[in-house]
Amino acid sequence: MKDNSYILPQKADLKQLKVSEIESEKPDLKNIFESKSMAISKWLMSFIENGLKDGSLSVNELLPSKPELAYFLGVSIGTIQNSLRYIEDLGYVESKQCIGTMIRDYREKGKKLRKLTSKRELTIETIKKYIIENHYKKGQMLPSSRILSSNVGCSANTTRLALEYLGSIGVIEHNNKSNNEGGWIVKSIDTISADTNSVSHETLVNKIEKDLKDYISQNLKIGEKMPAHAELSEKLKASIKTVHDGLKMLISEGILLARRGRYGTTVIKMPYAKSVNVKKETSIFASAKDTEFYFYEKTQNHIKKMIAEKYQIGEKLPSILELSKDLDLSPNTIRKAFHNLSKEGYLAFSRGRYGGTFVIDIPEADEGAFKWLAVNPKYAEVYKSTK
Repeated sequence: MKDNSYILPQKADLKQLKVSEIESEKPDLKNIFESKSMAISKWLMSFIENGLKDGSLSVNELLPSKPELAYFLGVSIGTIQNSLRYIEDLGYVESKQCIGTMIRDYREKGKKLRKLTSKRELTIETIKKYIIENHYKKGQMLPSSRILSSNVGCSANTTRLALEYLGSIGVIEHNNKSNNEGGWIVKSIDTISADTNSVSHETLVNKIEKDLKDYISQNLKIGEKMPAHAELSEKLKASIKTVHDGLKMLISEGILLARRGRYGTTVIKMPYAKSVNVKKETSIFASAKDTEFYFYEKTQNHIKKMIAEKYQIGEKLPSILELSKDLDLSPNTIRKAFHNLSKEGYLAFSRGRYGGTFVIDIPEADEGAFKWLAVNPKYAEVYKSTK
C-alpha cells in the first residue's frame, strides 16, 4: 500500500510498434553457434539500446506482438517468447497480460508493473539454491539441463532459460560455443551465496492480499463495505482480476463476507485482530456462493414455467440475449440455466442458420418457482424452531 513505485498502464494509452518500423538488420539465424532465442535476444537488446539513445524509441512503447515478430524473423512464437523472457530478466522489457511487452529503460530502476512471480524467476533462484546446497565449486560442471530440470522440479525449457540468464549475470558459463544441453560450468559462488536465503516465492495475489489487509486495517471497521473492484484496482495498481483473487482469499479466511446485490462485500473481522467478534447482522446472510446457486435455481424454474405455459415440443425459445433483456438478467445466467435444463432433458441446442434452443419436453406445470432468500440456512433453522 505504501509503495508508489508501481504503475497500472492502460493499453489504449500506449503506442505499439509495427515490424515495418524496425530498421535494424535481421539477425543471422543460420550461421550461429548459439540458440535462436539467444541470438534474437541480443538483436532485440541492441535494437532497444540504440532506439533509446537516438530517441526513435520511448520507454513504455509496446513491441510488436509475438506472432508478428515470429513471422518477421521466420521463427516460432515459442522462440520469440523465450527471447522476450530473457531480455525481461535483464530489464529491457516488461510484459503484462492483456497489455503486451513494454520497453523499459534498462539503465534505471524506476516504476514497474506489479505482476506475478514467473516460473522462470522461481527456477533461477531454485538453481542458485541447488548450486549452494550441493556444494558446487568454481569450475565444476552442472548436470545437463534435462537432468537439472528433473532435480529442481521444473520443465526443461524453463530450466534452459534460467541457465541462460545465470550465464548472462556471470554465475555460470558455457564451456563451448555450441548450444548443447550440457556444458554449464560454475563461474562464481560469491554472487549467489548472499541472496539465496532471501528468495521469496510470493505471487502478486499474495502481495495484494497483504495490501488489502493493510487497507482494511487503516480505513475500515467491522460491518463496513469494501470499495468496488475497480476502485481497489486503481488504489493497489493491480488488475481487477488480481484484486478479485485477493478478495477471495480474504473471504476464505473469514475476514470478508461477500453478498449479492447492494449488500456487497463487507468486513466481518479485522485482519490482524486476535479475537473474532462477528456481528449477527453480517452473519445472518448466506454466502455469495450459496445465494448464487439459489439465483440460478430461481431462473431455471422461471424458464420451466414459461415453457409449460407458452411453448410446445419442437418450438424454438427466444435467444439468450432476448431473454436476458426480458428478464433483466445477464446472458451468462440465462446460458447456465439453459445448460442445466438441457441436462434435465427439457431443451436441445442446434447450430447453423436455422439453429437455436428448442423444447424437447414439457416440464410439469405445477412445479413452483424456488423461493429464494438471502438468509443463512442455519439461522433459518433456528428461526423455525422458535416459532
